[in-house]
Amino acid sequence: MLFKNRSEAGRALAKRLQRYALRNDVTVLGLPRGGVPVAAEVASALAAPLDVFIVRKLGAPQQPELALGAIASGGVQVVNWYAVEALHISDETLASIVEREEAEVARRERVYRDARPPPDFAGRTVILVDDGLATGATMLAAVEALRQLAPSRIVVAVPVAAVDTCRELEREVEELICAATPEPFYGVGMWYQDFTQTSDAEVRDLLASATRGRT
Repeated sequence: MLFKNRSEAGRALAKRLQRYALRNDVTVLGLPRGGVPVAAEVASALAAPLDVFIVRKLGAPQQPELALGAIASGGVQVVNWYAVEALHISDETLASIVEREEAEVARRERVYRDARPPPDFAGRTVILVDDGLATGATMLAAVEALRQLAPSRIVVAVPVAAVDTCRELEREVEELICAATPEPFYGVGMWYQDFTQTSDAEVRDLLASATRGRT
């Protein structure tokens, strides 16, 4: 085991990010749900605002692991039109998939933010945090979606990741921090003593606590 839990992993990760501490142009984003406890520790250590970036993969019919694109916080929609055409996905089918995932993004926005508007990322350094990377598909979708919101710099930071995934992802962002890349990797949960699923209530509480702390 590398980490006792996600909070410990976040504190370890924060040590690799100290050059971003006490800056007024930095926002820390956690990918819900498991990335938020990690991101909360990072944001606290850097004295930076914490928020979530909700991303939902648009899975192909009968092949949900195959991404047709993604939708994310802030109304961002990314579609892989090559995949849509190759799989002969009709406009109606794609619209149905998008509608379903938009509903889930909206639900999570309501639950997590409690009517707080999403932040403006334009011109900011955004540190995008998850509890680990296996294939990296969700993080890649998040990066592509976030890029449309015009941050000046995207930093992806995770406590543990597969080495091949890190190599792939580092080409997509300005900076990538994979604190540990054990081999063989097996899976993210293997490197935590406690990898209990994070609940919506925990995400909401962490965000609310961070907001109170900054005000």
